[in-house]
Amino acid sequence: MSQSRQYLPLLICFLSLFFITIQPLWAADIRAVYGRVAAELEESQENKKALEAGIHLQRDRLKQQLKEMQFTVTAQEKKLQQQRSLLEQHQQEYAQLLSEQASDAELMNNLAASVRVSAKQLQELLIRSPRTSLDRQLPESLDPILNADYFPGLDDMEQMANLFLLEMEQVGEVSVQTMPIVDPSGLEKEAPVLLVGPFLAAYLDQGKPHLLRYDSAMRSLVQVDAKLPWNVSRTLKSYLQGENDSVPLDLSAGAALEQLVRKKSFVDRVRAGGVLVWPILALAVIAFLIGLERAFFLKRVHDNTDRTMGEVNNRAIKGDWGGCQKLVQGRKKSPVYNVVRAGLKARHEGREVLESVLQEAILKELPRLERALPLLNIMAAVAPLMGLLGTVTGMIGTFEVINIYGTGDPRMMSGGISVALVTTMLGLMVAIPIMLMHAFLSRQVEHIVGDMEEKAVALTNIIYLHGKNDGVCPHVANP
Repeated sequence: MSQSRQYLPLLICFLSLFFITIQPLWAADIRAVYGRVAAELEESQENKKALEAGIHLQRDRLKQQLKEMQFTVTAQEKKLQQQRSLLEQHQQEYAQLLSEQASDAELMNNLAASVRVSAKQLQELLIRSPRTSLDRQLPESLDPILNADYFPGLDDMEQMANLFLLEMEQVGEVSVQTMPIVDPSGLEKEAPVLLVGPFLAAYLDQGKPHLLRYDSAMRSLVQVDAKLPWNVSRTLKSYLQGENDSVPLDLSAGAALEQLVRKKSFVDRVRAGGVLVWPILALAVIAFLIGLERAFFLKRVHDNTDRTMGEVNNRAIKGDWGGCQKLVQGRKKSPVYNVVRAGLKARHEGREVLESVLQEAILKELPRLERALPLLNIMAAVAPLMGLLGTVTGMIGTFEVINIYGTGDPRMMSGGISVALVTTMLGLMVAIPIMLMHAFLSRQVEHIVGDMEEKAVALTNIIYLHGKNDGVCPHVANP
């Protein structure tokens, strides 16, 4: 590459000589052109120098501006960094203030909510309190505190504290105050009422004690329309008259009074048992009549057994067979007389025959003694089955109600179940006495049969022993 550059001037000279030789006429023009080119080149170089000077000047100015701008940017960045740090600090302080404000707001809201909850509980307590009947608008005085837009103050809290303390004092207080009450007819009247905390409210009306229950809807004491047990009535009356220091209390907060009001009599329960109650009652009546008739009949037979057999044996010992015949003559419906009559007719027979005749007579009278006892046994078995049938029928109806209305109200189910169980209760109440009656009557029959067998053996011995002298016994006549 360097060698080519060394030969380049020679090539140019050669070409120039060639062109000069070939075209000598162009030399003048070339010089002119060369002069113009040289002038233009010089002008161009001057312009270039001027341009380079301007560029250098402009570059120096731009460099100066760049330095100034860099300084400004640096200053601005520093200032921006300071402002950014200050902003971050302010943001942290603001976030902390917001957190403190939220915590304070939550604390105040919790405090207000706690006060409102306590106010709600106090209002419900006042609504249930019997003493509210003296000031029926007292629970409404807490309505502003229950407003969600209202913030309770110290005065409100002091009011609530006083009401709480008042209720606490009244729980252990026994007093007699003239208060409005509502009688069973719905009329309101003033009467002196005994208040034993929230556990008892009672008053005397014409010397008769009556319990009162507080109706929160009416905010009045309402007389309990129910008959008190005699011991409770006597104790309460003596306490109201100042004759006794003890008084019955309802510690269940009204549940015992509610149960007393809803307590049903036996007749009411029987009526609520349904259709199958009446067959069970009819069964009880029939069984009672049968048992009464059997008891009277067996009592008479038992009395006749001792008296008749004793008298017959005494006459037989004396040999008064005619008197024995007259004694048992004409009484064919009595089992004892029938047995004695059969024995007297067979007194001329041998001992074994006589014993067989008496045993046969006793067995013949046994169905009369046991009459209707199997029927009582069947009734004792049928009565609980009829009660169970009524219960099953009632349970079917209860489940149909559950299928329609669901299980939202347990009282709906419990009411149907209690009604359904009435028939089972009634069936057992009928069956148990019938079973006891059947056992008693069966024991009476066994006792009577045992007495008859004992007296029959005694009669056989008398006939056999005393018949030797009278010639009654064939074994004695043919020794």
